Amino acid sequence: MSIKLFVGGYPLEMEEMELAQLIAPHGDIVVMKIVRDKKTRKAKGYAFVEMATRADAIAVIAALGGVSMGRRRLTVRLAPESGK
Repeated sequence: MSIKLFVGGYPLEMEEMELAQLIAPHGDIVVMKIVRDKKTRKAKGYAFVEMATRADAIAVIAALGGVSMGRRRLTVRLAPESGK
């Protein structure tokens, strides 16, 4: 069962591929979605990333949580379960 992470605080100009390249060395990504404004399609600065295993998710949190990226600081945590 995959584990969903909330990833916030990355640079707004970062694209999906760049975010995947940041996360992938720490575990297997199943699905990734950068949240964007519906009208402008500009990134809102956070994404949801599903990791293949809980161990992968914990590795990403440990490696990237609190890391500075330019003027921003990454927030990486388990996403709340929705209706499960």
